[in-house]
Amino acid sequence: MESRSVSLLLNPLDLTTLFVFFACWWGYALYAQYNSKRRACLVSVLHQFRLAWMSRLLRRDNRIADASVMANLERSSLFFASSSLLIIAGLFTAFNYSEKALGIISDFYLLAPMSQQEWELKIIVLVVIFSYAFFTFTWSVRQYNFCSVLVGSAPLATERGIEDSERELYANHMAQICSLAANQFNYGLRAYYFAMAFCGWFLGPYFCMAASVMVVAVLYRREFRSKTFKTLSRGLVKNSNAA
Repeated sequence: MESRSVSLLLNPLDLTTLFVFFACWWGYALYAQYNSKRRACLVSVLHQFRLAWMSRLLRRDNRIADASVMANLERSSLFFASSSLLIIAGLFTAFNYSEKALGIISDFYLLAPMSQQEWELKIIVLVVIFSYAFFTFTWSVRQYNFCSVLVGSAPLATERGIEDSERELYANHMAQICSLAANQFNYGLRAYYFAMAFCGWFLGPYFCMAASVMVVAVLYRREFRSKTFKTLSRGLVKNSNAA
């Protein structure tokens, strides 16, 4: 009976929806990671700004502003990590209100009412998604902590016995760690985006697939075609020319 109920949940349309959802999520993640190393995008442009930031940091002794910026970046990751825990707690609470929630959703008359087992399966998938987001944001926080240690141990501008090549190498290390932390933050935000797309499945599998494709389009435009990216790119060119 148990295997039969599972097979009823995993009908061909559900399997197709899961495939489209994860293909959009992981496919776009691989695409963005691959193209960020070969063409200009938000990730690559911001890394250049971080490199310029760390290079200038090593030329000054007063680094209070740098520490404040680093703390703000860390707090952003902490906020989303805490939010992920609250969402997970709310999702577990949703198990106790399955019948009431199903009654509300059935009032939309969009599709045939889903079963309680199907509802709980979708809740479990959302728990997994936000658990992934939690661990991603907390890893981002730790990496920002590592970067803060590097900033604290960075040689002063007036410190002698350190060559320019050593300072440049140290700046590269700090910028790389900061970019790794920012990338983990982006991965966590991406999980939030696709979790919203997955919520469309509560109205039907076609809503989930359409929302997944829409999220991919939104992410692509923001990372590769947005006005923000173009403005940052122009600022990077001016910054490099001034240097």
